[in-house]
Amino acid sequence: MGNWPGVTVAKKEGPVKEFLNPGTEDVMIVDLPGAYSISPFTGEESITRDFIENENPDLIINIVDATNLNRSLYFTTQLLELGIPLVVALNKSDLQAKKGIILDTRILSESLNCPVIQTMASAQNQNGLGELLESAMNRFKHTKAQAPAYTSRSASKAGHVEAKEDPERFSWVNNLVEQAERRKVDSSRQTFQDAVDRIVAHKWLGLPIFAGVIWLVFSFSQTWVGPWLADLLVGGIDTVYGWVAALLGDQVHPVLSALLLDGIIGGVGAVVGFLPLIMVLFFMLALLEDSVYMSRVAVIMDRFFKKIGLSGKSIIPMIVSTGCAIPGIMATRTIKNERQRRTTAMLSPFMPCGAKLPIIALFAGVFFGDQAWVGTSMYFLAIFVIIISGLVVRRITGDRSRSYFIMELPEYRLPGIRRAAASMLRRAKAFIIKAGTIILVCNAAVHMLQTFNWQFQVVGESMPGSSILASLASPLAFIFIPLGFGVWQFAAAAITGFIAKENVVGTLAVTFSITNFIDIEELALVSGGGEVLSVFGIGAVAGLSYLVFNLFTPPCFAAIGAMNSEMESPKWLWGAIGFQLGMGYVLSFLVYQIGTLITAGTVGSGFLPGLLAVAAIISVTGYFMWKGSRSSGHSSIALSPVETGRAK
Repeated sequence: MGNWPGVTVAKKEGPVKEFLNPGTEDVMIVDLPGAYSISPFTGEESITRDFIENENPDLIINIVDATNLNRSLYFTTQLLELGIPLVVALNKSDLQAKKGIILDTRILSESLNCPVIQTMASAQNQNGLGELLESAMNRFKHTKAQAPAYTSRSASKAGHVEAKEDPERFSWVNNLVEQAERRKVDSSRQTFQDAVDRIVAHKWLGLPIFAGVIWLVFSFSQTWVGPWLADLLVGGIDTVYGWVAALLGDQVHPVLSALLLDGIIGGVGAVVGFLPLIMVLFFMLALLEDSVYMSRVAVIMDRFFKKIGLSGKSIIPMIVSTGCAIPGIMATRTIKNERQRRTTAMLSPFMPCGAKLPIIALFAGVFFGDQAWVGTSMYFLAIFVIIISGLVVRRITGDRSRSYFIMELPEYRLPGIRRAAASMLRRAKAFIIKAGTIILVCNAAVHMLQTFNWQFQVVGESMPGSSILASLASPLAFIFIPLGFGVWQFAAAAITGFIAKENVVGTLAVTFSITNFIDIEELALVSGGGEVLSVFGIGAVAGLSYLVFNLFTPPCFAAIGAMNSEMESPKWLWGAIGFQLGMGYVLSFLVYQIGTLITAGTVGSGFLPGLLAVAAIISVTGYFMWKGSRSSGHSSIALSPVETGRAK
């Protein structure tokens, strides 16, 4: 869900609990994706069309932009022809007044032969909702009383609107608007929004402005306010840990006590300790979204995405993925071109999602003193990786189709604090639920596997490498040596990260017996082996390498399931997983080896075998690119006149 076009891609429904009189029968509202026509152009518009035609709704509330009736009423005329009771809600009436637009709702209502209600509905202002719902109920009851056998497939026509060809329909709508609308301000004059867009959406200035905005967001959440709030929460978790430890005393078996204290409270607490940082970040991102700035980001990135065979529509799923990759992948339904849709579903998980934020916060704090550039650089590294990957995938598939991008830019507005807070709390609730279920169970399992060996004997603290967990993770750790973190603890954390990315933090907390990742003094850096090592036993370069690896390898299993659903092709799914694994390994190798060369003057350990592995990955990718290029040939793509106009 979002407040700019193309984000809502599925229906949402729920009961009406307010504004209705006592004793009113149950009313269920179904919120459908926005559409401009009954003839679907995109996947989400198909959802709206199919529901209206096949689910027999009792009544339609058609929400119309009061500031742009010419565009909105075209769909209204089509809905009227279905014979389903209709109520038109003129939304954005507050913006309508600011623009000096005066509407005669009587003329609109008489011409459309249905109620027309003005609203200013939002999370902050619910003016008009009560009147709208009352009018909708009355409209439904009146229609039901007049035609008891009514169904949504009625062939009756409404008002003066008959089946017309598109030019006639547009002409009818334009004539109606001329009669019902009077504007005090010439719409051809440059507005304040136009002036702002000339700067923030500029093809050259837009990108550095976006970089500055993201840096401010991370500075506020990861450096200034977030850590201060996190210290308060971690202090509470430490108090609970001490209270439970005192309560257990010596009366409980050490294994059970360690499971409860270190595996559950310590492991889950290490993840939850980052909740304040994440909540502040979510709050800031919600403010950006509510101000509709993020829709401008789509315009800025369109120029780059066209170079790789995608369009600005692809940036919307990627922006959504900064909250969670699953709805981001689902948002690819707005993309009509199949290859572009599948490619976007493959690349969207590269964006740092909410589940990856604890990992960013952990490594930014342990290795880089909570510097904001760490999180900011991960966002722009993700964009760079997506652009490079898009070029590679386009060559592999041999697709040469052109892309276009048409998007309605909403009006700028002051973001609502209450609305942003509500969004933040919803995401925090989801984070806590995941911490109390998936992460809790996973950390408990990790602790038990670390506690026992294969003979189910308790492993002493001096021999953690003989545990079941170590024996399972050690073979995988071998291939991580060229990446700088070839120890079983990091391999185990990377594996559990596929269940939920937050598990990376929880598993590291359990395997290294650390309960507080927020207090940097507790994680004081110590000198060892000629290199400044952290409490994990690796340096900053290896830490950055591990961070990159976890951000750019495949997402959690739930997101992979979403990829499978949206791609509708096992070949594409497994190709995407393989590509993501290869990308994560190559990037991590480059970060560690180049970083070590810069800081230490020599390459890192495992350089030669790692170089061979990277060469093999690049060679396989290059082969598929060559194969795709040969299969596509050099034929040109011809566009019809209509498609050419759209592309322009």
